[in-house]
Order: sequence, then structure tokens, then C-alpha cells
Amino acid sequence: MSKLNQFLIYDELPVWSAPFGLTLLDTIRLNHGMNILDIGSGSGFPMLEIAERAGLSCNIIGIDPSDDSFSMINRKIRLKKITNARIVQGLAEELPFDDGIFDLVVANNGLNNVADQEKSLLECFRVSGNGAQLVFTVNLPGTMIEFYEIFEQVLSELGMDKEIGAMKDHIVQKRKTVEYLKQLILKTGFTIQTINVDGFKMRYLDGSAFLNHYFIRTAFLPSWKKIIPGKSQKKVFTILEKKLNETAQKDGILTMSVPFVCFDCHKP
Repeated sequence: MSKLNQFLIYDELPVWSAPFGLTLLDTIRLNHGMNILDIGSGSGFPMLEIAERAGLSCNIIGIDPSDDSFSMINRKIRLKKITNARIVQGLAEELPFDDGIFDLVVANNGLNNVADQEKSLLECFRVSGNGAQLVFTVNLPGTMIEFYEIFEQVLSELGMDKEIGAMKDHIVQKRKTVEYLKQLILKTGFTIQTINVDGFKMRYLDGSAFLNHYFIRTAFLPSWKKIIPGKSQKKVFTILEKKLNETAQKDGILTMSVPFVCFDCHKP
């Protein structure tokens, strides 16, 4: 096996999804002969880890709408010679599976990026068998609260009240509260066994390092920039970076909090 392929195999735990996924792995209950569904499989974690931990008596199917995810996971499956896992392309709102066929459904930060959470949970309920377990993680509204507080301060100083409203709407749209999710889960027919609220910290030397971090640039920055009119973006983000750097200098480091929740649910 080439060195590149070896690195691909070992580079399987994205830093962002690791804390969520490790909690999920501690929550699922495995039995022989299970059919398992992973929603929003991304780069293959924790889907492929579950496949290997469950063993050959179990089968796991991952679903993700991305062409890149489909290709990457298929490559990892081949390299690792995993025979009890496969990936399909599709949406959580329209799962291409028969009713009641899964014993375990998991989603590691996969249900907070769907277009319709309620419809996705209804689909999870439909494809779950009686007594099936649903375990999913999502990050909570306090995610990177340190950034958003400084962002709001900058917008307020510039008199951009409309943009402050848009920022708050963005947070509400992307990150639901524990209580909201609890009610949605119950509404879609599942019962809740446990709710595990946890979190972790992401630390950066300063604001420049934070804003230039690849994950921040690709996963968060485009949405933040959409909040600001094009002609004002450069000014806003120049001031924002300066204030983030000042905070880092004062505190010795720039810290971002990432609270999340893991729901352990069951289909009666």
C-alpha cells in the first residue's frame, strides 16, 4: 500500500467532529445482526468506525448528498477492505429506504445542516424498526459565542442594526436549543432516553489565525460574509480581525466555545 493511501486511512477523524462523534460512540448500543444508518456521513467518521466496531454480523449504510463524500468514503472502504459498509447519495428528508428496516440510526452533526429537521426526523422514524435507537449530535446556539459577541460589538459601533438582526437570525436558523430539539423529537414520535449536554474549546493564537484557519474559512466565513453587504465587508472584517487580535493579546489566547448535545432516542 502506498504512503498516500496509508495516510488516507489514518487521517479519518476530523478535529471538529471528533468530540461530537466520540460522545456518539459512547452512547450507541450495538448488538449482533444490526442494520445501521448513518446520516450526513461526511468524510466517513463515525460511519466507518461503527462498521468496524460492530463487526461482520452488522451492516451500515451511510447517506450524504455530496459527490466528494461519496467518493472519499468509497475509497476508504476499499482501502480498509470493509465489507459491511456502503455509502449512497441522498437527502435526509427523502431517505431511499423501506419502512422499519434499521435497528440503529446515527447522525454526527448531520441533522443540523438539513433543510428541514422535522421532515428528516420523521424519515428517521419511518425507516427505524420498533425499538430502534436514534443517536444524534448537534452543536448549540452558544457555539463560538466569543466571536459573535465581538462581531455584534463591531456592527453596533458601525450602526449596522439590520446586520445584527441578520446575524442573530443566522444563529437561530443554524443552531437550535436543546428544548426546541427535545420537543421536535417527541413530536416526530421518538421517546428520549438521555440528553447529554457537553462541549469543548478551540484555541487560537489570535484573531488572524482564527479567521485564516481552513475550517473557519470554508465552514463559517462564507455565511458570516453573507450577513454584510458587499461594499462593507472589507471594512467590517478588518475591524473585526483587529478586535479579535486585541482580545487575544489581552487574554493571552483566543478561545472559542463549542457546546453540543447528544440525544439518545428510541422508537417505541
